[in-house]
Parts: sequence; structure tokens; C-alpha cells
Amino acid sequence: QVQLVESGGGLVQPGGSLRLSCAASGGAFSMYRMGWYRQAAGKQREFVATITGGGFTAYGVTNYADSVKGRFTISTDNAKNMVYLQMNSLKSEDTAVYYCNAFYLGMEYWGKGTPVTVSP
Repeated sequence: QVQLVESGGGLVQPGGSLRLSCAASGGAFSMYRMGWYRQAAGKQREFVATITGGGFTAYGVTNYADSVKGRFTISTDNAKNMVYLQMNSLKSEDTAVYYCNAFYLGMEYWGKGTPVTVSP
């Protein structure tokens, strides 16, 4: 059973930056595809970014939603079982609860989320 705990959310002004962190435990972290998703109030959860692990054909491949390309960067630290989301040039429409996700061999796990509010 994989457990995911997000941190790093908060209030930031438009144009600012935040780095979200996700601590993973209980599984073979380096094998998983790790990802970030977000859910704004009144909307469905949406994909933000993923990065593949050793259990996939190509390791370290990143994928981003069009809305965050060039502004957000996903990365992992296998030694620490951590995944990060560096968010730059934040916009009000980035306001949401951000969730960490782990996927491998048909198994999927979610964290409880960390809120991000982008407001003047």
C-alpha cells in the first residue's frame, strides 16, 4: 500500500512561484509513474503533470497539461522517495487543490491534497 503526503501549498500572488512536495512510502517508488492532478472548486479533477519511473518503457519521461507547459516542472528524487512540482508564473486559474498520484501495474494511489490559492 502506497501512501502519499503532499505539502507546500499556500497563498501566492499572481506571477509568483510555489514548490509542491509529495512524500511517498510503502511501495517501490522508483518503479511508479508519479503525477500531479488538481481540482478547482466546482470542477472535476484534471491532469497537471506526470513523470515515468523505472517500471515503464522509458524512464523519466514527463508529460504536462497544455495549460501549465513552460511554467510547471515535475521532478523526482528516488533517494528520498519524493516528487516535486515547481510552479512558476502562477495565474489565478491555477487555484485548486493539488493531488499527488502514483500509478503502476494497474494500481493507483492518491494523496489527500494540498491547496494552492493564487490571488492578489
